[in-house]
Amino acid sequence: MMQDLKIPYTAFLSNYLIEDDYGYFRKMQSQGHTLDNHTLHHPYLPGLSYEEQKTEICDMQDIMEKQFGKRPTVFRPPYGNYNQDTLRAARSCGIKYAPIWNEEVFVDHWEYREDDQKMRRGDIVLTHFRGRSDWNGTMIDDMRRFLNKITREGYAVARLEDYL
Repeated sequence: MMQDLKIPYTAFLSNYLIEDDYGYFRKMQSQGHTLDNHTLHHPYLPGLSYEEQKTEICDMQDIMEKQFGKRPTVFRPPYGNYNQDTLRAARSCGIKYAPIWNEEVFVDHWEYREDDQKMRRGDIVLTHFRGRSDWNGTMIDDMRRFLNKITREGYAVARLEDYL
């Protein structure tokens, strides 16, 4: 759907979710979409030591380079949670940016980080790769909800890396 509509997107990958089908993500990459780091196992990073965080982030960098030909410079911490050790560990393995999203789209609702619940130009919107069994809907349902809302409010989708 995203490819058909020529909508750019960035996928933040955790190895435990993708290791059975790297080829699927290589195809996404070949179509011009960006693949970035989201840790090996999606842990709550502030609960880990610096060394454990470094392993989660840097080992995923190694996998990304091996499987997709490059080490990402963008990292999204799981759950949006991080501390100074997270940022230091990420920097140590080549990460330059760790953006946090402003809105999160689900099949049945939209969540905002700000109390006024308004979308703004340049906001980062988080969606998830999920199937019907996960959230009583599909990624297509998610995208349809997302695209309808941003179009209605006069916005368009742009590449994340163009804003960093």
